[in-house]
Amino acid sequence: MYGVVTRNEEEVDWPEFDRGFYEVKDVTGRAAEPLSNAVNMISCFGDNAAANESPELVPVDGEGNPATRDRTYFDWAYICPTNEKYRAGLLEIVEDAAAANGDVRLDDVGFPRDEYCRCDRCTSQFEAWAADRGRDADDEDAWFEWRAEVITDFVADAAERVPGRLYLTLYPDPYPGHLYRRSGLDVEALSAHVDEFVVPLYDTNYGTTYWLETIARGFVSLLEPYDVDFSLELYAVNVDVDDLIHAIEVADEYAKDVLFGYDASNAAATLRRMTADGSRGKTYHPEDATR
Repeated sequence: MYGVVTRNEEEVDWPEFDRGFYEVKDVTGRAAEPLSNAVNMISCFGDNAAANESPELVPVDGEGNPATRDRTYFDWAYICPTNEKYRAGLLEIVEDAAAANGDVRLDDVGFPRDEYCRCDRCTSQFEAWAADRGRDADDEDAWFEWRAEVITDFVADAAERVPGRLYLTLYPDPYPGHLYRRSGLDVEALSAHVDEFVVPLYDTNYGTTYWLETIARGFVSLLEPYDVDFSLELYAVNVDVDDLIHAIEVADEYAKDVLFGYDASNAAATLRRMTADGSRGKTYHPEDATR
C-alpha cells in the first residue's frame, strides 16, 4: 500500500494513494484543522514557534546548551517532554485529531539527544523518581530508564485518546540501544501502545540504495519480536522518477507500506510510471478472451 505525507488538504484524496497523512502541527509550529479523510499527523516535541516564544520550554544539556535549530545536529527546536502544560496541549491536539479521524500519527516524539534534558524540572523529577525506586541518581542507566518512562507514559496517554490506529515515527537508527539512549524511545514498551512504526529514510536522489536496504533490514530485526507493523517513508521532492522507483522496490521488500513525503505530484507520477511499466510487454492470445 502507498501513502502520501502532505500539508495540502486536497492531496490526501488523490487516487494514486491508498492513504493520506496530513500534518495538523509541524515543526514550525504551524497548525491546521484536522481532516476526517486523513491520518492526522502531529509534531509533538519539535516546535520552532513555541521555542521562540517561550525559551524556557527548550531542553538544555548539562552545560545549559539549548536544543535549538541554530545548534549543531538540530534541524528544528525542541520542547522539553516533561513540561506538563505543553504535554497537556499536545494531548488536546491528539483528541481533536482523533475526533476527526480515529487514526493518528505522532511525529517527533522523544528527547533531542542523549545528553538532554538537564533543566531544573527534569533534574528534580529524575531525582524523585530515583529516590522512589531506590536507585542511585548518579547511575547513568537509571537516567536513561527514567527518560524512557517519560516518553512511554506520554505515548500511552495519547493512545488512550486514539480509538483507531496509532502511528509513531522512529528516528532512522535501528542499531541496538540507539533509539533508547538518543531519544528515550523504548521500542518494546512503546509497542504495547503503538499499532505501526513509521521510519523516514530521506535522500534527495536515491542514487544508491544499499544503505536504505541496510537500515530497513535493521528495523525488521529490531521490531520482529513485537506485534507491531512497520512502514517506510521516502522523500519525493525533486527526486528523479527512476531513482524513486528503485527506492520503492527496495522499501517494498521490507515494509508493510511505503509513504511519500512532501511532493505528491512527483510521487503520483512515479506510481503511475510503475503501473505503466508493469503492464508493458504482456502478450495476449486469442484464447485469453474465453478464459
